Amino acid sequence: MSKVAQYHLHKFKPQKLQFEIYDLKSYLQKNKDKATVPHSHSYYQLIWFFNSKGTHLVDFKTYKVTVNTIILISKDQVHAFDKLNETEGLLIHFNDSFFMHTEVDIFLKYSIFKTHENSCYTLEENAAETGKTYIELIKKELLNRSEFGFEDTVRFLLKCFLIRLERIHRKRQPDKINTNTANRLRFYQFKELIEVNYKKGMSVNEYASLLAISSKTLNTITKSITDKSPSELITERIVLESKRLVKFTTLQISEIAFSLGFEDPSYFIKYFKRHLKMAPLKFRNGS
Repeated sequence: MSKVAQYHLHKFKPQKLQFEIYDLKSYLQKNKDKATVPHSHSYYQLIWFFNSKGTHLVDFKTYKVTVNTIILISKDQVHAFDKLNETEGLLIHFNDSFFMHTEVDIFLKYSIFKTHENSCYTLEENAAETGKTYIELIKKELLNRSEFGFEDTVRFLLKCFLIRLERIHRKRQPDKINTNTANRLRFYQFKELIEVNYKKGMSVNEYASLLAISSKTLNTITKSITDKSPSELITERIVLESKRLVKFTTLQISEIAFSLGFEDPSYFIKYFKRHLKMAPLKFRNGS
């Protein structure tokens, strides 16, 4: 395929609630041909599997599905269901506009909805029961769309569920620093800027300027949280997209290079080799 298919949620209907919830089995039966081919979304997706059936591909990782596995798919992330159709569970779709962009929203977007890190959870029984309570409350609210505060109620219930998942994440992977600090917020704001601008060839100084801080301060922040410099994080995002386009499309290498802001395809090939230790076509062919 010449590009990774990308699907949208109410793209031409901004007046609609930017949120949907589906029965997973029914959804896959209806959309099997699309869902089992690597694809991406312009929205966020939460997949909750209720039984142990098969696997799920997210970018370049394949996760085994077990009871109460939850996989969080970020915008633009490439994923695919396997071809089994006995899967029980649910799907939640929502657009970026459904977030209110408070500090908590930014933490949730860039902590549990990681762009290229592990976003797979297996809920323990108590956590699963709590999660199902939120889901049932959301479903009831969706039946009362004319009621006062309907959309906010759905948003808050979803956020409560995501906060529970974030708490699970923090217990498993304690942060180096308090995630409520200004540094953590700046870090996620930087990550958000990378998502918007990584194809533009912007310098670290330009990113720092957008954040109204110095490049030295930005370096201190990213090093304290990830042990990586700002330029390393920008490079990681470019490399990730390079891998996606090489692996999941049939685009010419020159087309990929130009789409990522490289003026010279030969330089892109060298860049790819330097970071992946193999040529793009070798990576595409899986050798």
